[in-house]
Amino acid sequence: MTKGTNRIWLSPPDVREPERKMLLAALDSGWVAPTGPDVFAFEAELADRCGTAHAVAVSSGTAALHLGLLLAGVGPGDDVLVPTLTFVASANAPTYCGARPIFIDSDPATWNISPQLLADELDQRRRERRLPAAVVTVDLYGQCADYDAILPMCEELEVPVIEDAAEAVGATWRDRPAGSFGRFGVLSFNGNKVITTSGGGALLTDDDDAAARARSLATQAREPTVHFEHSEVGFNYRLSNLLAAFGRGQLMSLDERIERRREIRGRYEDALAGVPGLRLAPEDPRGTSNAWLTCITLDPAEAPCTPTDVRRHLEGHDIESRPVWKPMHAQPVHAGAPARLDGTADRLFATGLCLPSSSGMSDGDLDRVLAALRESLSPG
Repeated sequence: MTKGTNRIWLSPPDVREPERKMLLAALDSGWVAPTGPDVFAFEAELADRCGTAHAVAVSSGTAALHLGLLLAGVGPGDDVLVPTLTFVASANAPTYCGARPIFIDSDPATWNISPQLLADELDQRRRERRLPAAVVTVDLYGQCADYDAILPMCEELEVPVIEDAAEAVGATWRDRPAGSFGRFGVLSFNGNKVITTSGGGALLTDDDDAAARARSLATQAREPTVHFEHSEVGFNYRLSNLLAAFGRGQLMSLDERIERRREIRGRYEDALAGVPGLRLAPEDPRGTSNAWLTCITLDPAEAPCTPTDVRRHLEGHDIESRPVWKPMHAQPVHAGAPARLDGTADRLFATGLCLPSSSGMSDGDLDRVLAALRESLSPG
């Protein structure tokens, strides 16, 4: 192990001066809890950036997914189609509504949900008169799904699309912002994302009534009375004013953060060119990824070592890396759930690795990662 060095994490928060100042200003203003002017300003700024009429700031991306599914009408006994290659929240949120996730495999050209397998599943369900209550798409690792193919097929069958853009703030598809596709969009501001509020998320929509209802549900569905009156079950999902102030400061430099992550991806691409069997996750030319995480695959028939070998070597140099998402159909919590698979997600999990990608990573730290990578990938 390299001695006397600091650990390099996969995607730690990149904290800058504007968010420090805005957080302290919110603290000094007295608007500590629950909501306040920074929440409303953050929502307006997010909606403007993402090209939607409304943004509802909540405590997590998972909370936003839950609200979006509820507002789309998902309920007990329903089926929801979900990509199998994703973070577990995409699959868990339907279960909060009493619904069942049905997993769809990946497109090897993008790693996102396969439009062909999705079409096959929808066609079979149309013929059997058992359409799903919703389709959740995931903009994986910061790259938008193929909305040219997905939206028309879902619109034809009147199946609502919930866009899980938790990893993709600032990304685009044909110059349209991530989070603006489908009936609802979802963002995450977890600590490892391109911008963070420490913990937080947002629900995006063009529907005025849905946005108002989301805000109500997120504040325990309290009626507008002087006392506490509740006619339905709500949730404690609203984002605090302090965290919203921090998020506003982060949002100010979103473009710079994405530019830096894409620069880091380019450095990896240049440095690893020519390694047998090594490929970076593909990028669809119809969109622009925010490069949240740079991921590679190592073909076992060609590569000089396995992803596990690389991960262990990096760990020996105090550098964090991580396998790509373990598919949901292989997770014990969702064992036995129906799935339409062709082996792509399983193959990506077996061969894939996520590399340090934070916009706050210095050139010196990146050089250190690249040097350790070259060592691990050197034949013999």
